[in-house]
Amino acid sequence: MKENIRLNVSLLRRRVPNLTSAAKTVGLRPATVSNLCTGKISVGRAEVKTIVTLANLANCTLDELLIQGGKLTMIETGIKPLDLFAPIVQGGTNGFVARSQVGQFVVLAEMTKVLKEKGYQSILLTPDKTYPGLSDLEGFVDAKCHSIDEAYAEVSLIEDKDRILLYVDRSYIVSGELYELRERFEGESYPEITTVLFDPTGEAVDEEDPFGPLDTLCYFDIDLSTRGMYPAIHPVQSTSTLLEDDALDSSHTTINKKAKKLLRRYKEIRVLMNTIGKDKIPEADLNLFQIGERLEAYLSQPFYVAEEFTKTQGQTVQIQQTIQDIQHILQGQYNHLEPKDLTYKGKLN
Repeated sequence: MKENIRLNVSLLRRRVPNLTSAAKTVGLRPATVSNLCTGKISVGRAEVKTIVTLANLANCTLDELLIQGGKLTMIETGIKPLDLFAPIVQGGTNGFVARSQVGQFVVLAEMTKVLKEKGYQSILLTPDKTYPGLSDLEGFVDAKCHSIDEAYAEVSLIEDKDRILLYVDRSYIVSGELYELRERFEGESYPEITTVLFDPTGEAVDEEDPFGPLDTLCYFDIDLSTRGMYPAIHPVQSTSTLLEDDALDSSHTTINKKAKKLLRRYKEIRVLMNTIGKDKIPEADLNLFQIGERLEAYLSQPFYVAEEFTKTQGQTVQIQQTIQDIQHILQGQYNHLEPKDLTYKGKLN
């Protein structure tokens, strides 16, 4: 990882629970604060007065607010689009934003199953309510809680707290209870617990900062879901501090940027084709479109947790394999294959 300066986001969360709202009251743009926290805007590019104002909000010194050369760690899930576009931060706060019934809970269930084999234990904190699709996740977690007291008790029982996945319903953020839970963890000197925030109502999609500052933001794409391309993770809108801070291997960040650029252009061309027809599209754009089709197809994946329904064996793919496969797709090495030949496969041979 390169030497860099970044915000101590965990301290900000603890000191200023409603950070985006608080920032607005002192003249800071919520979007700017959010982008600084996720790494979309580097600390070096921020105005000094912005950093000073954040330090004043958190009632801390600049030395406490700014971290020099800290190392973030990725939790590899084996889910191709998740690892590439929205890598999960170990000990971080990771948000999933999706409309109802686009497969976010299936992705979380798959992640839970895969990481359980690596020694992770999962705790689900959600109100005692029924939501469409949530049952897809409930059957795979190790513990289900309906209050922060129950969640605290479950976390306290687990010896290796670095290998905890805490799934939290957004309602506990809105109520402020999640911040209370974190304060209790801090009081016991627990390490930062890897937290995944989700919104079972689907309302978070329409809000600018539905979860507050995040380390990773995973958006889901209704268009991919409608066309049956799962996991329907949005490759352009999803991001992670790991990518923005260059905390990963350079090949990861390079392929991430190239894939995003191509898929953004691919979607634009697809919309244009539906409007004016394929015949009026320049040949160079058609070539980009065809590579985009193959890349989009490759990013689909058969899941272990869905084998009963798909009748296809689940597969995980190591991130370095995913990077290599995508590089070959971008270079045109699979131009002889149709998109359907790449759909719902694991790694490419």
